[in-house]
Amino acid sequence: MSTSALKRCLLAALLLSAAGARAQPAAAPLAPVQLALVVNDADPASVALAAYYAKLRDIPPARIAHVSIPGRPAQLDAAAFARLKSDIDGQLGADVRAVLFAWTAPYAVACNSLTSAYTLGFDAAQCERSCAPGRKNPYFNAAALPPGMRLSMLLPAEPLDVARAVAERGKAAGFSVPQAGAYFLTTSETARNSRARFFPPSGAIPARKLTVHALRQDHLEGAQDIMFYQTGVARVAKLDTLHFLPGALADHLTSYGGDLLGNKQMSSLRWLEAGATASYGTVSEPCSHWQKFPHPQILLRHYLGGATAIEAYWRSVAWPAQGLFIGDPLARPYGR
Repeated sequence: MSTSALKRCLLAALLLSAAGARAQPAAAPLAPVQLALVVNDADPASVALAAYYAKLRDIPPARIAHVSIPGRPAQLDAAAFARLKSDIDGQLGADVRAVLFAWTAPYAVACNSLTSAYTLGFDAAQCERSCAPGRKNPYFNAAALPPGMRLSMLLPAEPLDVARAVAERGKAAGFSVPQAGAYFLTTSETARNSRARFFPPSGAIPARKLTVHALRQDHLEGAQDIMFYQTGVARVAKLDTLHFLPGALADHLTSYGGDLLGNKQMSSLRWLEAGATASYGTVSEPCSHWQKFPHPQILLRHYLGGATAIEAYWRSVAWPAQGLFIGDPLARPYGR
């Protein structure tokens, strides 16, 4: 079979699996009533964002956990995190399937991300060798959330107008899905192309009104229909020329995208500021293991199949210990 024929078969399989994902007897997608908010009462921006999000998504007071973290540290140590998690879990019922941290910092627990430490438990071994393989994610490409596992995501509270816009885009996602584009860029930064082998081929998925663009270039310029954008560069150029549709997912494979307030490389915050609804980045040096970053085909398949942003992103990362999931967890453009 020729390479072009193989690519056509892959795209057809992706479409069929996306259509089938909606028909599988898997657990229903996350609903607002199953989401809890975590607010830092010592952070005015966190308090303001939590109030706004709770009203927007009808999150009742019983689903809002209050904690106090003075000083807004970027990173917690393992002991401080253990106390924080105990405090949060003590305020939530067993029926909560996911939590949303409504603040910008803290976003790391030593070398782990806050979201992975909360959902999977703190992994001290990863910090001894940050470039080593990570602990396996039991939710990776799974049909349903394993018993006892609670997903988590962080919605950065600053700038507050950006946070509110992200939440509004998440709420708007799916009411009217126009023709959209999925852009996958293989760049000249060779070390950051480790997942390029999994980029789907160019082609149309008519049932989802989506066109896949597999490109060999360092940046995207002028695209106005973005629902997916994945690339591998330290800093993504031309973001100010792009338009992201409500519910859009975008991320770049680099070492410190999840270091939200750092300046070593481009922060994943830039994606949300540019118009994306959710993103992902690592908080410590992961090396270029593709398993530590969102798998393009798995992310695409589950999102097109009707999963929420938090479910699709969490399912797409095999070793997420160092990875921070950010944005609106409830965005679901293909759920209707």
